[in-house]
Amino acid sequence: MTPSARVQAAIELLDQVIEAARGKGAPADRLIADYFKTRRYAGSKDRRAVRELVYRAVRACGPVPQSGRAAMLALAKDDPALATLFDGSAHAPAPIAAGENRAQTGIAPDWLIEALGASGIAGAAAEALLARAPLDIRVNALKASRAAIDLPEPGEPLAAPDGLRFATGTGVQQWPAFAQGLIEVQDHGSQLICEAIPAKPGDVVIDLCAGAGGKTLALAARLGNRAELIAADTDKRRLGNLAPRADRAGAEIAAQVLLDPGRELEALERWRGAADHVLVDAPCSGTGTWRRNPESRWRLDPAELARLGALQDHVLDVAAALVRPGGALTFVTCSLLDGEGADRVAAFLARHGGWEVEAPALPLGRGRGAGWRLDPYHDGTDGFFVAILRRA
Repeated sequence: MTPSARVQAAIELLDQVIEAARGKGAPADRLIADYFKTRRYAGSKDRRAVRELVYRAVRACGPVPQSGRAAMLALAKDDPALATLFDGSAHAPAPIAAGENRAQTGIAPDWLIEALGASGIAGAAAEALLARAPLDIRVNALKASRAAIDLPEPGEPLAAPDGLRFATGTGVQQWPAFAQGLIEVQDHGSQLICEAIPAKPGDVVIDLCAGAGGKTLALAARLGNRAELIAADTDKRRLGNLAPRADRAGAEIAAQVLLDPGRELEALERWRGAADHVLVDAPCSGTGTWRRNPESRWRLDPAELARLGALQDHVLDVAAALVRPGGALTFVTCSLLDGEGADRVAAFLARHGGWEVEAPALPLGRGRGAGWRLDPYHDGTDGFFVAILRRA
């Protein structure tokens, strides 16, 4: 592919990304992979260059662009070399017309910038949400140790006891250590939260929104397979990914429970009021993960944010019913919006008497409402809110 053809390919892909964002369709990564499946002529350098252009444009545009061309023109405005590639040659984008519409640049749509600002995320802290994320791994303590593991590249030791950091794009999933279950990809902030969860060997621990089980596996490793871990979720496909991952990691999961939305306690009846700890890694907007999924900010609107807040309240109420007297729950969202963090904890405490807040033992972050928050700018992690609530 010529450099101009790469720009045209990026424009076509951006059109798909924009349409998917408006219609809550497939994520950008999947669209890019599907695009090149039918274009075998594109070599690895072409695919890498086009992908880079797509994500540069996505990060640059705050509101959803009108089109892929408008998004690419926003980049070209401050990049003369890119602008010259709009030359109208074969497989190239048409020349730039005088006064042609360009997409609006910025961090996010205006309403979302205001919500972040009201939640204490503005200026450099907001800009950091769209920086490139490093690649963090967790050395699986069930099979290896950070001090002794032999990896193809040396990683930067992190505050989490099993954490190592590598450059963006490092192919750790092709390493033998990954295939053997010696390492797992997991953001440093997520690792720290798993370390802070007040569960101990012998406990009954329910991961209520387990997904594919990243935090479930981290807890199994931290507790040395000496806790009764129950992984539950409403998503059959994601939960189905846990068994092979656990097998590879040597993690023992006592039960996997598929939940029916709105009827979760029916499936979890045997643990009602009996769990020592419940982890609520709740569905959220993902504002703390824009470094990895920048187009997700185009998918969010006030109605969706309200829906997610109501869902978080519901899941917290389910968790409360499962916790034994004296037990605890940990509420986590990968969001930096108070509406999905401090406000949800305040609402929970207003609905449920007999619960107290405990400060999590985290070496990074700072307090936010009745919880704790990590963010990319201050901590170099994904953005997280976490609160620990203890039942009397």
